[in-house]
Amino acid sequence: MDRVPDGPRAADGARSRGPYNRLSMSKLPVAAGVVAAAALVAGFLLLPGDDDGPRRAARERLPLSPTRPSVLVDARGAVLEELAGDCAGSRYPYLCARVRDELRAADERLLTLGGLTIRTAIDPAVQRAAQEAVERRVGHDDRHVAAEAMIVPGTGEIRALAASRPSSDGYAYQQGSTAMVYPLAAALEKGLRFEDGYPYAGSYRAPGYAAFKNCDGHPVADPAVTIVNQPPRDHGRFTTLRGGTLAAENVFFLRLTERTGLCETVTMARRLGLARADGKPLREYETFVLGVNEVEPVSVATTYATLAARGRRCEPRAVTEVVSGDRALAAFPPRCEQALAPEVADAVTHVLAGALENGPLKGLDGRDAAGMQGTADSFVSAGYAGYTPGLAAAVALGLPGTQAHRHRLRDVTLAGRHYDSVDGHAVPGPIWKQSMTAALAGLPATPFTAPDADRFGGCRTACP
Repeated sequence: MDRVPDGPRAADGARSRGPYNRLSMSKLPVAAGVVAAAALVAGFLLLPGDDDGPRRAARERLPLSPTRPSVLVDARGAVLEELAGDCAGSRYPYLCARVRDELRAADERLLTLGGLTIRTAIDPAVQRAAQEAVERRVGHDDRHVAAEAMIVPGTGEIRALAASRPSSDGYAYQQGSTAMVYPLAAALEKGLRFEDGYPYAGSYRAPGYAAFKNCDGHPVADPAVTIVNQPPRDHGRFTTLRGGTLAAENVFFLRLTERTGLCETVTMARRLGLARADGKPLREYETFVLGVNEVEPVSVATTYATLAARGRRCEPRAVTEVVSGDRALAAFPPRCEQALAPEVADAVTHVLAGALENGPLKGLDGRDAAGMQGTADSFVSAGYAGYTPGLAAAVALGLPGTQAHRHRLRDVTLAGRHYDSVDGHAVPGPIWKQSMTAALAGLPATPFTAPDADRFGGCRTACP
């Protein structure tokens, strides 16, 4: 059922509904930091090719000025800034990097022609909300970097990309426990129910190498490694899908992944829109569920936006159109497909809504909202991801690049405040809540679709 989302307004003041593009993406790769489908933008190739004389002449007549810089404009047409060759000096370094990647994926010449107007989906109010929330808790001169992406479910439009400072190493972080949503979705799709689970265990060791198999069928478990819960809790209790998600319990989700299947879990992540920031395939390890892959906030926000849109995945896009004078050179329309049954997405949302409402953040000021904290192994990074029906956001904190393991989130000072350690609830969670609250202020709330209680309620095969 179509709903008017509670997300930010479009440039004309109407709510951003974004009609779905009905073209199948079954042969398109999922976005990997850069939108892989950008080269297929509708109406592109107005830029002529060098191997065609008439087209080359047409290109020479285009009103382009290589000496005049291109400019970025927001969704309302206001100029944000010139498109910098080096995003280090940009007011919006994460946005600058994303735009350059999207243009490069579509056609390298868009970065060198000059004199272009690059229209984006950025909402200035939402961008301001994200930037203020990030800067309040992570300083520009701090060693660690915070970044946030805010995306409209059902269209993929990126409304905000904020960062505490420029990063020469990009904005890729180990995902951490926000990756637990993928085996959760896979388990619910396979028939598990909210109260299914396991007796509590404080540690896990794979029973054999074949306990986890990648999508090539190769055993990838490591029986020599023991995974423990952080923090541990009392033994003797039963952990359900609800409780394990609320606690982001490592051992529970390893057991759930073993039962559901590693390949099924990785495939679910891809279906929802997850991809590594470096464009390489997701690493299919036993610890996949603990978020060992380096991904950008845009990618994580995309997967959560898919759930918010009741299973409809849309390629994320900051750029909506490239214009030279009064001529449109490239259009970037929504590219969406149904990746998950709406009923399963609703069930996942129900579990994540309970995790948000009953966790430290205590919900989102009365709105229907869902979310999960993300803490990586040994505090290499931390994050938070969540959504309402009309807006999804993901926050990441850490040190992008190869130095991450040398500078963990232990004994750190951020924006003048000292932390013994930083998990997803400590800093990323408050950034997420503040930015979402401000971005949605004054907009009417809309509800989630209630889950099918007959299908997902109670327990089925793994009852207390």
